Amino acid sequence: MTDDIVITGLGVTSPLGGDVASTWESALAGRSGVATLEHEWAEKYQVPVTFAGELAVPAAQVLSVPETRRMDPSAQYAVIAAREAWADAGSPEIDGTRLGAVVASGIGGIWTLLSQWDIYREKGSRRVSPLSVPMLMPNAPAAQVSILLGARAGAHTPVSACASGAEAIGYAVQMIRSGRADIVVAGGTEAPIHPLPLAGFSRMQALSTRNDDPQGASRPYDVTRDGFVMAEGSGIVVLERADHARARGATIYARVAGFGITSDAADIAAPAPEGQERAMRQALESSGLSAQDIVHVNAHATSTPVGDMGEAGTIASVLPHGPAVSATKSMTGHLLGGAGALETIFTVLALRDRKAPPTINVTQPEPGLQINLVRDVPRELPSGDVAAFNNGFGFGGHNACLIIASV
Repeated sequence: MTDDIVITGLGVTSPLGGDVASTWESALAGRSGVATLEHEWAEKYQVPVTFAGELAVPAAQVLSVPETRRMDPSAQYAVIAAREAWADAGSPEIDGTRLGAVVASGIGGIWTLLSQWDIYREKGSRRVSPLSVPMLMPNAPAAQVSILLGARAGAHTPVSACASGAEAIGYAVQMIRSGRADIVVAGGTEAPIHPLPLAGFSRMQALSTRNDDPQGASRPYDVTRDGFVMAEGSGIVVLERADHARARGATIYARVAGFGITSDAADIAAPAPEGQERAMRQALESSGLSAQDIVHVNAHATSTPVGDMGEAGTIASVLPHGPAVSATKSMTGHLLGGAGALETIFTVLALRDRKAPPTINVTQPEPGLQINLVRDVPRELPSGDVAAFNNGFGFGGHNACLIIASV
Protein backbone atom coordinates (compact mmCIF):
# COMPACT_ATOMS: atom_id res chain seq x y z
CA MET A 1 0.00 0.00 0.00
CA THR A 2 1.25 3.47 -0.82
CA ASP A 3 0.53 4.76 2.69
CA ASP A 4 2.60 2.06 4.38
CA ILE A 5 5.40 3.56 6.49
CA VAL A 6 8.54 1.47 6.33
CA ILE A 7 11.89 1.37 8.10
CA THR A 8 14.90 1.70 5.82
CA GLY A 9 17.76 2.49 8.18
CA LEU A 10 18.89 1.40 11.65
CA GLY A 11 21.46 2.91 14.02
CA VAL A 12 22.51 1.99 17.55
CA THR A 13 25.02 2.64 20.25
CA SER A 14 24.32 0.59 23.36
CA PRO A 15 25.77 -1.37 26.27
CA LEU A 16 25.87 -4.41 23.97
CA GLY A 17 27.74 -2.84 21.06
CA GLY A 18 28.77 0.29 19.22
CA ASP A 19 26.57 -0.38 16.21
CA VAL A 20 23.58 -2.41 15.08
CA ALA A 21 25.46 -5.55 14.06
CA SER A 22 27.47 -5.93 17.28
CA THR A 23 24.49 -5.06 19.48
CA TRP A 24 22.25 -7.62 17.78
CA GLU A 25 24.96 -10.29 17.85
CA SER A 26 25.37 -9.79 21.59
CA ALA A 27 21.61 -9.86 22.15
CA LEU A 28 21.19 -13.15 20.31
CA ALA A 29 24.13 -14.56 22.27
CA GLY A 30 22.44 -13.62 25.56
CA ARG A 31 25.27 -11.40 26.75
CA SER A 32 24.88 -8.80 29.46
CA GLY A 33 26.09 -5.24 28.90
CA VAL A 34 25.94 -4.41 32.61
CA ALA A 35 29.08 -3.99 34.72
CA THR A 36 30.46 -2.36 37.86
CA LEU A 37 31.07 1.38 37.46
CA GLU A 38 34.79 2.14 37.28
CA HIS A 39 34.51 5.87 38.03
CA GLU A 40 35.98 7.74 40.95
CA TRP A 41 32.69 9.54 41.48
CA ALA A 42 30.96 6.26 42.35
CA GLU A 43 33.14 5.96 45.43
CA LYS A 44 33.39 9.69 46.09
CA TYR A 45 29.62 10.15 46.31
CA GLN A 46 28.98 6.72 47.79
CA VAL A 47 26.27 5.94 45.26
CA PRO A 48 24.02 3.19 46.58
CA VAL A 49 24.04 1.31 43.26
CA THR A 50 27.51 0.78 41.81
CA PHE A 51 26.72 -0.78 38.44
CA ALA A 52 24.97 0.15 35.19
CA GLY A 53 24.86 -0.55 31.47
CA GLU A 54 27.41 1.85 29.97
CA LEU A 55 28.16 2.13 26.26
CA ALA A 56 30.21 -0.74 24.88
CA VAL A 57 32.09 1.79 22.73
CA PRO A 58 32.57 5.17 24.44
CA ALA A 59 31.38 8.16 22.42
CA ALA A 60 34.83 9.74 22.61
CA GLN A 61 36.16 6.89 20.48
CA VAL A 62 33.67 7.70 17.73
CA LEU A 63 33.21 11.47 17.72
CA SER A 64 35.73 14.27 17.27
CA VAL A 65 36.95 16.28 20.25
CA PRO A 66 34.97 19.40 19.18
CA GLU A 67 31.81 17.30 18.92
CA THR A 68 32.19 15.87 22.42
CA ARG A 69 32.89 19.33 23.83
CA ARG A 70 29.84 20.92 22.22
CA MET A 71 27.26 18.21 22.96
CA ASP A 72 25.97 16.62 26.13
CA PRO A 73 26.42 12.83 26.08
CA SER A 74 22.69 12.41 25.37
CA ALA A 75 23.11 14.29 22.08
CA GLN A 76 26.42 12.58 21.33
CA TYR A 77 24.76 9.16 21.46
CA ALA A 78 21.91 10.28 19.20
CA VAL A 79 24.34 11.67 16.62
CA ILE A 80 26.31 8.41 16.60
CA ALA A 81 23.17 6.34 16.06
CA ALA A 82 21.73 8.76 13.50
CA ARG A 83 24.89 8.66 11.40
CA GLU A 84 24.73 4.87 11.25
CA ALA A 85 21.00 4.85 10.48
CA TRP A 86 21.34 7.45 7.74
CA ALA A 87 24.22 5.61 6.09
CA ASP A 88 22.31 2.34 6.42
CA ALA A 89 19.38 3.96 4.59
CA GLY A 90 21.72 4.85 1.73
CA SER A 91 22.20 8.50 2.70
CA PRO A 92 19.18 9.49 0.60
CA GLU A 93 19.23 12.71 -1.36
CA ILE A 94 16.26 14.74 -0.21
CA ASP A 95 15.13 18.34 0.02
CA GLY A 96 15.69 19.29 3.65
CA THR A 97 12.18 20.74 3.88
CA ARG A 98 10.87 17.19 3.35
CA LEU A 99 13.09 15.62 6.02
CA GLY A 100 12.15 15.52 9.71
CA ALA A 101 13.78 14.48 12.98
CA VAL A 102 12.04 13.16 16.10
CA VAL A 103 14.51 12.25 18.85
CA ALA A 104 13.17 11.62 22.33
CA SER A 105 14.82 11.82 25.74
CA GLY A 106 13.39 11.07 29.14
CA ILE A 107 15.78 13.29 31.12
CA GLY A 108 17.83 15.40 28.71
CA GLY A 109 21.30 16.81 29.31
CA ILE A 110 21.65 16.04 32.98
CA TRP A 111 25.44 15.70 32.82
CA THR A 112 25.75 19.24 31.47
CA LEU A 113 23.21 20.69 33.88
CA LEU A 114 24.81 19.27 37.00
CA SER A 115 28.43 19.74 35.98
CA GLN A 116 27.82 23.40 35.13
CA TRP A 117 26.04 23.89 38.45
CA ASP A 118 29.11 22.51 40.18
CA ILE A 119 31.28 24.97 38.24
CA TYR A 120 28.98 27.85 39.15
CA ARG A 121 29.14 27.02 42.87
CA GLU A 122 32.89 26.50 42.92
CA LYS A 123 34.14 29.14 40.47
CA GLY A 124 31.33 31.63 39.89
CA SER A 125 29.01 32.55 37.04
CA ARG A 126 31.76 33.78 34.71
CA ARG A 127 33.15 30.25 34.43
CA VAL A 128 29.85 28.71 33.34
CA SER A 129 30.02 27.57 29.72
CA PRO A 130 28.14 29.72 27.19
CA LEU A 131 27.06 26.43 25.63
CA SER A 132 25.34 25.24 28.81
CA VAL A 133 21.76 25.85 27.70
CA PRO A 134 22.16 24.51 24.13
CA MET A 135 23.76 21.40 25.62
CA LEU A 136 21.41 20.69 28.51
CA MET A 137 18.04 21.31 26.85
CA PRO A 138 16.09 18.08 26.22
CA ASN A 139 15.56 18.96 22.56
CA ALA A 140 19.31 19.22 21.92
CA PRO A 141 19.62 15.65 20.54
CA ALA A 142 16.80 16.27 18.05
CA ALA A 143 18.32 19.62 17.13
CA GLN A 144 21.79 18.15 16.65
CA VAL A 145 20.43 15.34 14.47
CA SER A 146 18.45 17.83 12.39
CA ILE A 147 21.57 19.97 11.93
CA LEU A 148 23.64 16.92 11.06
CA LEU A 149 21.24 15.84 8.29
CA GLY A 150 19.76 19.18 7.29
CA ALA A 151 16.27 18.17 8.43
CA ARG A 152 13.98 21.19 8.12
CA ALA A 153 10.49 19.69 8.09
CA GLY A 154 10.52 19.77 11.89
CA ALA A 155 12.66 18.61 14.79
CA HIS A 156 10.68 17.28 17.73
CA THR A 157 11.34 15.84 21.18
CA PRO A 158 8.73 13.71 22.95
CA VAL A 159 9.52 13.59 26.66
CA SER A 160 7.44 10.72 28.03
CA ALA A 161 9.82 8.98 30.43
CA CYS A 162 10.41 5.38 29.40
CA ALA A 163 7.78 5.52 26.64
CA SER A 164 9.65 8.34 24.87
CA GLY A 165 11.60 6.35 22.28
CA ALA A 166 8.59 4.37 21.07
CA GLU A 167 6.41 7.49 21.08
CA ALA A 168 8.97 9.29 18.89
CA ILE A 169 8.61 6.63 16.22
CA GLY A 170 4.82 6.88 16.38
CA TYR A 171 5.06 10.66 16.03
CA ALA A 172 7.35 10.24 13.02
CA VAL A 173 4.76 8.03 11.35
CA GLN A 174 2.18 10.75 11.88
CA MET A 175 4.52 13.35 10.37
CA ILE A 176 4.83 11.33 7.18
CA ARG A 177 1.15 10.43 6.94
CA SER A 178 0.14 14.06 7.43
CA GLY A 179 2.30 15.08 4.46
CA ARG A 180 4.76 17.16 6.47
CA ALA A 181 7.76 15.02 5.52
CA ASP A 182 8.82 12.27 3.12
CA ILE A 183 11.52 10.87 5.42
CA VAL A 184 11.83 11.14 9.20
CA VAL A 185 14.78 10.10 11.34
CA ALA A 186 13.37 9.03 14.69
CA GLY A 187 14.28 7.35 17.96
CA GLY A 188 15.46 8.03 21.46
CA THR A 189 18.57 8.65 23.51
CA GLU A 190 19.63 8.83 27.14
CA ALA A 191 22.78 9.46 29.18
CA PRO A 192 21.57 9.07 32.79
CA ILE A 193 24.49 7.29 34.46
CA HIS A 194 25.27 10.06 36.93
CA PRO A 195 25.25 10.04 40.76
CA LEU A 196 21.99 12.01 41.06
CA PRO A 197 19.73 9.78 38.92
CA LEU A 198 21.31 6.71 40.50
CA ALA A 199 20.56 8.10 43.95
CA GLY A 200 17.08 9.32 43.02
CA PHE A 201 15.91 6.08 41.43
CA SER A 202 17.50 4.17 44.28
CA ARG A 203 15.61 6.20 46.87
CA MET A 204 12.42 5.27 45.00
CA GLN A 205 13.46 1.63 45.41
CA ALA A 206 13.22 1.34 41.63
CA LEU A 207 16.81 0.14 41.03
CA SER A 208 18.25 -3.29 41.64
CA THR A 209 20.81 -3.28 44.45
CA ARG A 210 22.70 -6.40 43.38
CA ASN A 211 26.07 -4.67 43.56
CA ASP A 212 27.80 -8.04 43.89
CA ASP A 213 26.15 -9.46 40.74
CA PRO A 214 25.78 -6.70 38.11
CA GLN A 215 25.27 -8.99 35.13
CA GLY A 216 22.57 -10.93 36.93
CA ALA A 217 20.76 -7.88 38.31
CA SER A 218 18.22 -7.32 35.53
CA ARG A 219 15.95 -10.37 35.79
CA PRO A 220 12.46 -9.67 34.41
CA TYR A 221 9.69 -11.99 35.58
CA ASP A 222 11.98 -13.71 38.09
CA VAL A 223 10.66 -13.98 41.63
CA THR A 224 13.95 -12.56 42.96
CA ARG A 225 13.90 -9.39 40.82
CA ASP A 226 14.44 -6.24 42.86
CA GLY A 227 14.43 -3.38 40.36
CA PHE A 228 15.72 -2.18 37.03
CA VAL A 229 19.31 -1.52 35.94
CA MET A 230 20.23 1.96 34.68
CA ALA A 231 21.67 2.09 31.17
CA GLU A 232 22.61 4.54 28.45
CA GLY A 233 22.61 4.67 24.67
CA SER A 234 20.55 5.50 21.62
CA GLY A 235 18.53 3.85 18.89
CA ILE A 236 17.55 5.64 15.67
CA VAL A 237 15.52 4.49 12.67
CA VAL A 238 14.85 6.01 9.26
CA LEU A 239 11.18 5.99 8.24
CA GLU A 240 9.53 6.77 4.92
CA ARG A 241 6.55 5.83 2.77
CA ALA A 242 6.88 2.46 1.08
CA ASP A 243 6.47 3.91 -2.42
CA HIS A 244 9.12 6.54 -1.69
CA ALA A 245 11.54 3.87 -0.47
CA ARG A 246 10.94 1.63 -3.48
CA ALA A 247 11.36 4.53 -5.89
CA ARG A 248 14.87 5.19 -4.62
CA GLY A 249 15.77 1.50 -4.41
CA ALA A 250 16.11 1.43 -0.62
CA THR A 251 16.36 -1.74 1.42
CA ILE A 252 13.16 -2.13 3.45
CA TYR A 253 13.52 -3.86 6.82
CA ALA A 254 9.91 -3.81 8.00
CA ARG A 255 6.86 -1.60 8.18
CA VAL A 256 5.26 0.18 11.11
CA ALA A 257 1.83 -1.41 10.96
CA GLY A 258 0.24 0.31 13.94
CA PHE A 259 0.76 2.26 17.11
CA GLY A 260 -1.19 3.17 20.20
CA ILE A 261 -0.53 5.98 22.67
CA THR A 262 -2.51 6.38 25.88
CA SER A 263 -2.13 7.85 29.34
CA ASP A 264 -3.13 6.36 32.70
CA ALA A 265 -4.06 9.52 34.64
CA ALA A 266 -3.60 7.40 37.75
CA ASP A 267 -0.22 7.69 39.47
CA ILE A 268 3.05 9.50 38.79
CA ALA A 269 5.09 6.30 39.15
CA ALA A 270 2.98 3.16 39.49
CA PRO A 271 1.70 1.70 36.20
CA ALA A 272 -1.97 1.10 35.46
CA PRO A 273 -2.47 -2.06 33.38
CA GLU A 274 -5.76 -0.71 32.02
CA GLY A 275 -3.92 2.11 30.23
CA GLN A 276 -1.33 -0.30 28.89
CA GLU A 277 -4.03 -2.59 27.54
CA ARG A 278 -5.79 0.28 25.80
CA ALA A 279 -2.51 1.21 24.08
CA MET A 280 -1.93 -2.35 22.90
CA ARG A 281 -5.49 -2.71 21.63
CA GLN A 282 -5.31 0.70 19.95
CA ALA A 283 -2.14 -0.37 18.14
CA LEU A 284 -3.73 -3.63 17.07
CA GLU A 285 -6.86 -1.93 15.79
CA SER A 286 -4.90 0.70 13.84
CA SER A 287 -2.79 -2.01 12.20
CA GLY A 288 -5.65 -3.86 10.58
CA LEU A 289 -4.08 -7.10 11.80
CA SER A 290 -5.57 -9.80 13.98
CA ALA A 291 -4.09 -10.89 17.30
CA GLN A 292 -3.08 -14.16 15.63
CA ASP A 293 -0.77 -12.23 13.28
CA ILE A 294 1.40 -11.25 16.26
CA VAL A 295 4.14 -13.84 16.76
CA HIS A 296 6.50 -11.89 19.02
CA VAL A 297 6.48 -9.23 21.73
CA ASN A 298 9.46 -7.21 22.92
CA ALA A 299 8.10 -6.44 26.36
CA HIS A 300 8.82 -3.32 28.39
CA ALA A 301 9.71 -5.69 31.25
CA THR A 302 12.06 -3.58 33.35
CA SER A 303 12.61 -6.12 36.17
CA THR A 304 10.60 -4.20 38.75
CA PRO A 305 8.47 -6.15 41.24
CA VAL A 306 5.19 -4.45 40.27
CA GLY A 307 5.61 -3.52 36.62
CA ASP A 308 6.53 -6.87 35.10
CA MET A 309 3.49 -8.84 36.17
CA GLY A 310 1.07 -6.08 35.25
CA GLU A 311 2.42 -6.04 31.72
CA ALA A 312 2.45 -9.84 31.54
CA GLY A 313 -1.26 -9.88 32.37
CA THR A 314 -1.92 -7.25 29.72
CA ILE A 315 -0.04 -9.21 27.05
CA ALA A 316 -1.94 -12.37 27.95
CA SER A 317 -5.25 -10.51 27.73
CA VAL A 318 -4.59 -8.88 24.35
CA LEU A 319 -2.69 -11.82 22.83
CA PRO A 320 -4.10 -14.96 24.46
CA HIS A 321 -2.60 -17.27 21.79
CA GLY A 322 0.82 -16.88 23.46
CA PRO A 323 3.33 -15.26 21.10
CA ALA A 324 7.03 -15.44 21.99
CA VAL A 325 7.88 -12.74 24.54
CA SER A 326 11.41 -11.34 24.96
CA ALA A 327 12.60 -9.04 27.73
CA THR A 328 15.80 -7.59 26.30
CA LYS A 329 16.38 -5.19 29.20
CA SER A 330 17.72 -8.28 30.97
CA MET A 331 20.80 -7.78 28.75
CA THR A 332 20.93 -4.06 28.00
CA GLY A 333 19.59 -2.61 31.21
CA HIS A 334 17.02 0.19 30.92
CA LEU A 335 17.86 3.06 28.56
CA LEU A 336 14.90 5.12 29.82
CA GLY A 337 14.06 7.51 26.94
CA GLY A 338 16.19 5.47 24.57
CA ALA A 339 14.69 2.09 25.47
CA GLY A 340 11.67 2.13 23.16
CA ALA A 341 13.78 2.98 20.14
CA LEU A 342 16.50 0.39 20.80
CA GLU A 343 13.84 -2.23 21.40
CA THR A 344 12.01 -1.27 18.21
CA ILE A 345 15.25 -2.08 16.40
CA PHE A 346 15.43 -5.42 18.22
CA THR A 347 11.86 -6.07 17.09
CA VAL A 348 12.69 -5.25 13.47
CA LEU A 349 15.72 -7.55 13.52
CA ALA A 350 13.76 -10.34 15.19
CA LEU A 351 11.33 -10.29 12.27
CA ARG A 352 14.12 -10.01 9.70
CA ASP A 353 16.05 -12.98 11.09
CA ARG A 354 12.99 -14.82 12.44
CA LYS A 355 14.65 -15.08 15.83
CA ALA A 356 13.24 -13.81 19.10
CA PRO A 357 16.13 -12.76 21.36
CA PRO A 358 16.44 -14.42 24.76
CA THR A 359 15.59 -13.19 28.22
CA ILE A 360 18.50 -13.92 30.55
CA ASN A 361 18.76 -14.27 34.33
CA VAL A 362 15.33 -15.86 34.80
CA THR A 363 16.16 -18.72 37.15
CA GLN A 364 12.90 -18.73 39.13
CA PRO A 365 10.00 -17.57 36.92
CA GLU A 366 6.97 -16.11 38.65
CA PRO A 367 4.45 -18.85 39.43
CA GLY A 368 1.51 -18.65 37.07
CA LEU A 369 3.34 -16.46 34.55
CA GLN A 370 0.83 -16.17 31.72
CA ILE A 371 3.21 -15.35 28.88
CA ASN A 372 5.32 -17.50 26.57
CA LEU A 373 8.71 -16.19 27.73
CA VAL A 374 11.81 -16.76 25.59
CA ARG A 375 14.53 -17.78 28.04
CA ASP A 376 18.31 -18.13 27.69
CA VAL A 377 18.52 -18.87 23.95
CA PRO A 378 16.83 -17.34 20.88
CA ARG A 379 13.64 -18.88 19.55
CA GLU A 380 12.74 -19.35 15.90
CA LEU A 381 9.80 -17.29 14.67
CA PRO A 382 7.37 -18.43 11.95
CA SER A 383 7.91 -17.65 8.28
CA GLY A 384 5.43 -15.71 6.17
CA ASP A 385 3.77 -12.37 6.83
CA VAL A 386 3.92 -11.85 10.58
CA ALA A 387 4.13 -8.99 13.05
CA ALA A 388 5.44 -8.12 16.51
CA PHE A 389 4.69 -5.72 19.35
CA ASN A 390 7.14 -3.37 21.05
CA ASN A 391 5.84 -1.96 24.35
CA GLY A 392 7.05 1.15 26.15
CA PHE A 393 5.56 2.35 29.42
CA GLY A 394 6.82 5.29 31.48
CA PHE A 395 6.51 7.19 34.75
CA GLY A 396 3.63 9.62 34.56
CA GLY A 397 1.38 6.99 33.02
CA HIS A 398 2.72 7.24 29.47
CA ASN A 399 2.04 4.21 27.27
CA ALA A 400 3.34 3.77 23.72
CA CYS A 401 2.94 0.53 21.77
CA LEU A 402 4.20 -0.14 18.25
CA ILE A 403 3.40 -2.99 15.90
CA ILE A 404 6.17 -3.83 13.44
CA ALA A 405 5.28 -6.08 10.50
CA SER A 406 7.44 -8.10 8.13
CA VAL A 407 7.72 -7.19 4.45
